[in-house]
Formats: sequence, C-alpha cells, structure tokens
Amino acid sequence: MNFLFLQKIPAMTRDEELKRRWELLTGKLSERFADGDILELDAIIYLVGVQELQQLNRKFKKDEKVNLMHIAICRLLEPFGYYEFDFYDDDGWPHYTLKEELPSLKAGEQSVLMKEALVQYFLEKKYID
Repeated sequence: MNFLFLQKIPAMTRDEELKRRWELLTGKLSERFADGDILELDAIIYLVGVQELQQLNRKFKKDEKVNLMHIAICRLLEPFGYYEFDFYDDDGWPHYTLKEELPSLKAGEQSVLMKEALVQYFLEKKYID
C-alpha cells in the first residue's frame, strides 16, 4: 500500500495520527450530516460520491447510490495509483479507468485503506488538518 500522507511517520505514530484524523473527520461530518450520530465508513464514502458528482440538491435512486459509492471509491483510490479519471459523461457522471488491480486485503485492511484514503481526501479539501 502507498501511504501518501503518512509515509515518513514511524508506524506507531502513523497509526495514532490516522486514528486522530479519522476521529476528527467522523466527528465533523457526523455533526454536520447526522445530527451527531457517528457516520459509518460507507456513509462517508457516499458523501464523497455526492460531492464528486456535484449534483447536491437531488434525490438519488438505489442504483445511483451504488454508482455514487463507486465514483467515491475510484476518486479516493486515484492518488494511490489504482484508478485514473477518464471523462464525464453527458449526465455529468465521472468515469474512471482501473490502472492497477487492488491487492487482496482482509476486511480490516480494506477498512484501513479506505480510512487513509478518506483522510487524505479531506486533508486535500482542507476540511481537516
């Protein structure tokens, strides 16, 4: 795995920093979007999909919600070298190309990768520090 924002920090400190940033991120997003109830990982991925689509004031169908999560995952893993943005279709939906197969990861490892990607995304957006 390519740990972009924590690669020069020793492992124990890196884990602690990820935990701190993740708690900050979930706290801020939960306060804003869930009346203080802590948002789960999937809900935050969904929010990224909505943000990336930039069609904020509309209701999405079930299949569109799945597509939003796919957009988010592609966008989140793009800096890690797994996906590359390709184009926007006529409806404004972004499309990505798979550049490198994702490694086989256990559920906990997948969760850590997505948390790292989400923290990196929100650091880039200057939503957290």
